[in-house]
Amino acid sequence: MTKMNSTTTIEQLNQPGQPEWEIVIGLEIHAQIASNAKLFSGSAVGGSNAPNSRVSFLDAGMPGILPVVNSKCIDAAIKTGLGLHGTINKLSIFDRKNYFYPDLPSGYQISQFFHPIVSGGYVECADDDSAPAPDHDSDPDNNTVKRFGITRIHLEQDAGKCIHDVDPQKSYVDLNRSGVALMEIVTEPDMRSVPQAVSVAKKIHTLVRYLGVCDGNMELGNFRIDANISVHKPGTPFGTRVEIKNLNSFRFMQAALSYEIERQIMVVESGGSVVQETRLFDSNIGVTSTMREKEDASDYRYFPDPDLRPIILSQDRIQAIKDSMPELPDDRKARLIDKCFLNEYDADIISCDRQIGEFYDAVMLFDGFKDRKAAYKAVANWIIGDLFAAIKDEGISFSEVKLLPLTLAKLVALIQDGTISVTAGKKVFAKLLDGGVADPAEIVESVGLRQISDESEIRAVVLQVINDYHNAAAAYRAGKISTFGFFVGHVMKRFSGRANPDVVNKVLRAELEASPQN
Repeated sequence: MTKMNSTTTIEQLNQPGQPEWEIVIGLEIHAQIASNAKLFSGSAVGGSNAPNSRVSFLDAGMPGILPVVNSKCIDAAIKTGLGLHGTINKLSIFDRKNYFYPDLPSGYQISQFFHPIVSGGYVECADDDSAPAPDHDSDPDNNTVKRFGITRIHLEQDAGKCIHDVDPQKSYVDLNRSGVALMEIVTEPDMRSVPQAVSVAKKIHTLVRYLGVCDGNMELGNFRIDANISVHKPGTPFGTRVEIKNLNSFRFMQAALSYEIERQIMVVESGGSVVQETRLFDSNIGVTSTMREKEDASDYRYFPDPDLRPIILSQDRIQAIKDSMPELPDDRKARLIDKCFLNEYDADIISCDRQIGEFYDAVMLFDGFKDRKAAYKAVANWIIGDLFAAIKDEGISFSEVKLLPLTLAKLVALIQDGTISVTAGKKVFAKLLDGGVADPAEIVESVGLRQISDESEIRAVVLQVINDYHNAAAAYRAGKISTFGFFVGHVMKRFSGRANPDVVNKVLRAELEASPQN
């Protein structure tokens, strides 16, 4: 059997002479809503606080305390549903999900089951692996784009946190996280490979950060993934699914899925049966292990929460939220390709982060470009190349960049109109990063980087170089055109790199190709 890794696809698995298997993956993504207060209490959220310092009576499961819905969390779920092309249900109901765990003091979790706030939806992901597409519409103009269904989005409160590594004989409970608002985004079991599953998770991660409804911090557990996996022979019913719980990085997700797929195939091939269960992934050794038997919905004894009234949404509220939403990543990418003439790679990089996309658009508001079409690409190159490199070197985030969009626009314009060369532009750019000078033209003048474009001045130096290296000039005229670069280098050296290379090439070629004077 093929040893799988994080990029194994079903086609690689199904090699000649080996059994054929189909992989089925569905995701349950828990995104913590970016809110200052919890879902049903006024307790504060976030911050590195002492254990149990942000806990209300409701969060602690004290009897007689009534929950009150945080309307901001409702709006966040609506916004996410619209971003995922789902249907916003005007009637949704909170239910009690009953189970015991030490960090759930009330003995139940307030969630949504029968009537979630969002139904349906989809994400579209570029996918170049060879796994078969799910039975949903795909982009007819691009066979590498596949559509993966969203089943539902529902709201629920988070549980607390058990701490097991403080005392070897005791476990501690921290309820600071208890009651924090979560959106659970449940996908259809449409993914047929590990790369597809990771692409879908990344796409949803990008979207919730883009919309500002979740900070997406996976290290803190603010965006975590449960993955359901099964394997079966093509043409047979789906196999028994196994859930891998609380994956908090895409790298771990790749490794966990790959291991679990291989494990299930080995179980079936050896004559065993896959058990429906929940498993945890140990990133230190790269394996999954049993956490508990997987419960079904009936085990939780769902029923409507008697303390909470149904949520009834008006069309006006839904429309107002829709009108307030930013341009979505896919829409921005399509616009950058169609209207700004960027290639798919550049458009994808710029559109994957809202701050980067808005910075690019702000640069392009400048109306002083000599060639606007060329500026679209030039600005993208400066952002993806020089600006990203500077951010990496400084160890900062994009939000900490001091460079103003207008400043970068003026720099590009100076290069376009021939005031400075690209090389000089990089020197100016380095001085602009500290945000101290708003106008790059000031640096150009103060440092003496203005480009020399006067043909007569350049011709005088060109003739001098040709005369100094008359043997090389004769070789060029005899057909050895490779010597042209030799002359360009010497001319640029005598101008300390400040000569306009286009003018140098033009004048040099004309003088070399002219008949030599006796």
